[in-house]
Amino acid sequence: MAPKIGVLLGGRSAEREVSLRTGEAIYQALKIKGYPAVKIDVDMDVVEKIKQSRIELAFLALHGKYGEDGTIQGMLEMLDIAYTGSPVLASALAIDKIATKKMLLFAGLPTPKYMPVERKEAEIKGLTAVATQIIEEFNIPLVVKAPTQGSTIGMSFVHKKEDLVPALKLAYQHDPVALVEHFVEGIEVTASVLGNEQPVVLPLIEIVSVTGVYDYEAKYTTGMSEHIIPPRISEEQQNTVKELAVRTFKELGCRGPARVDFIIDHRGNPYILEVNTIPGMTATSLFPDAAKAAGIEFPELVDQIVKLALVKS
Repeated sequence: MAPKIGVLLGGRSAEREVSLRTGEAIYQALKIKGYPAVKIDVDMDVVEKIKQSRIELAFLALHGKYGEDGTIQGMLEMLDIAYTGSPVLASALAIDKIATKKMLLFAGLPTPKYMPVERKEAEIKGLTAVATQIIEEFNIPLVVKAPTQGSTIGMSFVHKKEDLVPALKLAYQHDPVALVEHFVEGIEVTASVLGNEQPVVLPLIEIVSVTGVYDYEAKYTTGMSEHIIPPRISEEQQNTVKELAVRTFKELGCRGPARVDFIIDHRGNPYILEVNTIPGMTATSLFPDAAKAAGIEFPELVDQIVKLALVKS
């Protein structure tokens, strides 16, 4: 008998709107596959809602804080309810781009040069003085990110010195630390990984934005970005990216679906940018596109994710 599934969606993060769209798509796919399913909007009463719904499996359609960072996973562990995707530690590591980079470097995996800049330290020294120090070490251009946000929220591309202080201020609106990263110019490629102990990489996708920047608008507005399958890189480079994606997936301890984002520089060198443990499942999302290119339609993809979640580790 099919388990009763609760699609946990919405949530309290800045990505609530995207989560609602992801959750609705997953809910409809579950119904097509014949699963008894309910939607559960995650708020302060989520524990009571889950208990009342008597679900046997939680399908996590949450993005960002309180959904992708290990917190909801830990709560479900305490309630003894199975859930889709990565466990607590992998989720907590992957949501924090600084923690992810430390893990990648420790494992000898390539990622752009970076520097964490704490808000308290910046306030003491002064943002202008800190910006001067950063430019002396990194040079322009740079990328400044809010390290625990997804969907490019709190992220800025810095092409002029005078843009660095506003970029830091924007990052600090979301996190107490900013991630300053060397900007690598090249081809953006994403690897969708699916599995548990023996993950497979779905066809790679090259991302091209209409505006030249794959930001929130480009990600979630139809026609604002193009997904090119296969990417316009050599077969050897594609194989390297796939190998790095699997190594990253395993190094962080991911399970189920995850997406590893790369930039390929002009010399053909791949750099890992970040790991997304709850990839978007909207009409414009990358993971469903990669699955479709592998011959897996959306309802079947959702079914596979459910089955992976029910496998005891």
